[in-house]
Amino acid sequence: MLISAVGTAVIQPLGRQMAKCSHLWGIRRYVAGQTCRSNAKLHGKVVIITGANTGIGKETARDLARRGARVIIACRDIVKGEAAACEIRATTGNEQIVVRKLDLADTKSIKTFSETIQQEEKQIHILINNAGVMMCPYSKTADGFEMHLGVNHLGHFLLTFLLLDLLKQSAPARIVNVSSLIHRFGTIKFNDLQSEKWYDSGLAYCHSKLANVLFTRELAKRLQGTGVTVNALHPGTVASELLRHSSFMLVISKLFTFFFKTPMEGAQTSIYCAVAEELDSVSGKYFSNCSPTSVSREGQNDEVGKKLWAVSCSLLGIHWD
Repeated sequence: MLISAVGTAVIQPLGRQMAKCSHLWGIRRYVAGQTCRSNAKLHGKVVIITGANTGIGKETARDLARRGARVIIACRDIVKGEAAACEIRATTGNEQIVVRKLDLADTKSIKTFSETIQQEEKQIHILINNAGVMMCPYSKTADGFEMHLGVNHLGHFLLTFLLLDLLKQSAPARIVNVSSLIHRFGTIKFNDLQSEKWYDSGLAYCHSKLANVLFTRELAKRLQGTGVTVNALHPGTVASELLRHSSFMLVISKLFTFFFKTPMEGAQTSIYCAVAEELDSVSGKYFSNCSPTSVSREGQNDEVGKKLWAVSCSLLGIHWD
């Protein structure tokens, strides 16, 4: 009787603890999301990833390097870029990791980067527009654009425009735009596109992520028949340097790390969109957790998408039919 009672006293709490751990593990697996299961190899392929010196960009670069790709890390901070490149070379054994300077807040830098790439590379097979800013204080780019709009949307819009001929020549090729679920809270305010009348850092980020979705959908229509596809994605809520401008989000990410994706987990959908064989002819879609998902009603507004395209071309001084 005594042994039985002791056994019960020990086993029942242990069972409850195991059940609790199992429940927590289930939550953690849900937060982590799906893993890209593709075994595609990228030997002989050239990949450009913006902002690949840190966060999900760096983990995306590491994965594609393991697959054999020549990976170009396009970032503003060359020192950090070289440090990331050294680490990726060491962990993957791939020596074809190069760093090139790119400041998406300066159209001159974007044009210089594009010229360098066209001189150095004969092909580009994958362009991943990953870099971004989030919830930063009101500021403007070198060209006078509100920072979120300028970096997250206009910078990548111009970069894609300048590299598109090389992508077409390299077809089949892919463009991957990192957006966010937060695009659902965004609107495109054509009467105050630069947020000069009223500014909220959180909403400015939402607007720019909506612009990524609209850009993706409109570009997909224009790329039909070229062999180049373009898709957008939500990486998940990731604990990364992207949160550096928000003290609140930094504290939350530290206190509730359990509920945030790691950069490696956050990179999975970017990787999936870049390599998955089943996406060879898929274009204009939006993905989350390595699966297609819906976008907001505003994100499906083709008229807004066309107008944003025209306005973006006008702001950048380019003609892109």
